[in-house]
Amino acid sequence: MNLKISIRGDKIVVTKAIKDYLHEKLERLNKYFKNSEDIKCNVIIRVKNNLQTVEVSIPTSKFNIRCEEGSDNLYASIDMIIDKLERMIRKNKTRLNNHYKNVPSFEMNLEYEETLNEEPDKIIKRKTLDTKPMDEDEAIMQMELLNHDFFTFKNINEECVSVLYKRKDGSLGIINVK
Repeated sequence: MNLKISIRGDKIVVTKAIKDYLHEKLERLNKYFKNSEDIKCNVIIRVKNNLQTVEVSIPTSKFNIRCEEGSDNLYASIDMIIDKLERMIRKNKTRLNNHYKNVPSFEMNLEYEETLNEEPDKIIKRKTLDTKPMDEDEAIMQMELLNHDFFTFKNINEECVSVLYKRKDGSLGIINVK
């Protein structure tokens, strides 16, 4: 299996040294895949206010793997994102193999299974929400008052259920469920 790596810079010139370093590090992910089918890997490098962020997305026909990491050093950001991708893949390999067993492009190579002392994620709490109709400004206020990272509400402007959430960079996002 070979990763088809596409690298793009946003407000940064991606030098040959950066490309070579990324290729070398991303090759570590090859060991987790059995099939000889090529998988596309998109990398975006961004620089904003001395924060050098690397975003990696690996789209497949059934799901996407996506990570983003940033620091003041680009090479450190690359190292962090590769480690994070490996942890994500190892942690979810059984779940992904069981769920997508008929998707040959994401059958993990169990020869390279590393033992983790982590238990799989389990749902430990369920809530039923009685969402109140409100606009986005009121939802933002409610989320801040509750000190939550997300807030679900009936959006009166969109006439649907919406999820307001806080992004890693501190800005807000909204998901509308139709």
